[in-house]
Amino acid sequence: MRNDKNKESVGIVTPATCVINEPLSLDSGETLESYEICYETYGTLNSARTNAVLICHALSGDHHAAGYNRIDDRKPGWWDNCIGPNRPLDTNKFFVVCPNNLGGCGGSTGPLSKNPSSGKCYGPDFPIVTVRDWVESQARLADELRIESWAAVMGGSLGGMQALQWSVAYPNRVRNAIVIAAASKLSTQNIAFNEISRQAILADPNFNNGHYNEKNTTPTDGLKLARMIGHMTYLSDDGLRAKFGRERTDKNTSFSFGAEFEVESYLQYQGDAFVNRFDANTYLLMTRALDYFDPAQNHGDDLRKTMASASARFLVVSFSSDWRFSPARSREIVRSLLYSNKDVSYCEIESEFGHDSFLLPIPDYHQILTKYFQGICT
Repeated sequence: MRNDKNKESVGIVTPATCVINEPLSLDSGETLESYEICYETYGTLNSARTNAVLICHALSGDHHAAGYNRIDDRKPGWWDNCIGPNRPLDTNKFFVVCPNNLGGCGGSTGPLSKNPSSGKCYGPDFPIVTVRDWVESQARLADELRIESWAAVMGGSLGGMQALQWSVAYPNRVRNAIVIAAASKLSTQNIAFNEISRQAILADPNFNNGHYNEKNTTPTDGLKLARMIGHMTYLSDDGLRAKFGRERTDKNTSFSFGAEFEVESYLQYQGDAFVNRFDANTYLLMTRALDYFDPAQNHGDDLRKTMASASARFLVVSFSSDWRFSPARSREIVRSLLYSNKDVSYCEIESEFGHDSFLLPIPDYHQILTKYFQGICT
């Protein structure tokens, strides 16, 4: 346990790996004969095994949602402000499970894993996966952990889409679905942003058709640019103006194309940090899974019919300045649930921080989550 951090951290956490030998048929038509899921847990599973909460991560996330993996870690997990003792998702009451999605680069089977048929890493040969595939693999993980039903399935952005898919794919295994800053399908504009990011990676000379590991290269420039493009869409104009304005890195104008403005320096820093922790093939897979998500397409594009099978209680949360997954998209989900007479609560949080608001400790947002979790019976 770190003694230089506040007492509400879950402390030092060691990831676990679950090996699943049951074949998984994917939406693409391919099959994974076996696979591994890397995950972390926080809190204690009660004797009835009824207090488990599944956390689903977003595009660039992984299984490390809270606490620290090493005593010298400078930063905690990506949702540490939300998960822990006396935090909104209180680990004194709940047992929290956060897996790394299939196709990820955080320890679960993905492009960096060895392909048993070739003995080399999968690279671009790893099959495209969908949100439904992730939910199926997460259900297998739940089976391995002997968790028959989740007290809640929760996520933001792409994680919220997984929570939505869980509610219709396994209605008897989800008692509460918490869908934050998400949508029932991507807008055309969102698909376009994802394609621009992918093209930045594909056009990098070091991409080598996805076989960059075999060539001992990395498509650093393409992945960095993809991250910079994506990161900008997660922020808001007001938030950027408040944080950076038109501040310069130097008082003197250089009349060059280097990073002269603070916001330029910030974006380059974010891009550089990302390429040190993320895999380009995984980025391609995750953005495509976002594009494909559309649970209503098999119900005549009627989301009301899609959600009719759900039996969970729902909390849907959006943020006022989120233009990539706008409040209007959350309200579409809410209307479909109300039409089907589902138990749903909805809250739009005032925030200047755009889509990334779901990761931040905004007081009203955390209060809503705290009150909702306090009402969940275990």
